[in-house]
Amino acid sequence: MRGTSRREGGLAAIEAAGIEPALADPERPATVLDLVADVAAVYWLLGSATGEPENLEAIHGSRLERLLERLVETPVRRFVYEAHGSVAPEILAGGAALVERVAATWRIPVEVMSSPEV
Repeated sequence: MRGTSRREGGLAAIEAAGIEPALADPERPATVLDLVADVAAVYWLLGSATGEPENLEAIHGSRLERLLERLVETPVRRFVYEAHGSVAPEILAGGAALVERVAATWRIPVEVMSSPEV
């Protein structure tokens, strides 16, 4: 299992949890794609991401879409999207709709987590 952080400081906490740490930035899909060569599932757990509004919109919109388009050509066979959290509900709803649309188009198995209990 591999966990990512966009900052060096977050890697220690990932490693302490017994997970292989790796640097990746959801605002730069290529940094995520570089890590999926031997990955079967990707979990996009950014429902409570923080940052500038335009960056949050991008990681739940255009950047997410670019990543999903490229995942088709990788070994990834499951994509899980976190559609709950502190990010604006309309942004999360847009991301969830995007994930569902991509699933229908490219037949990528997806799951949209719409509550913390799921």
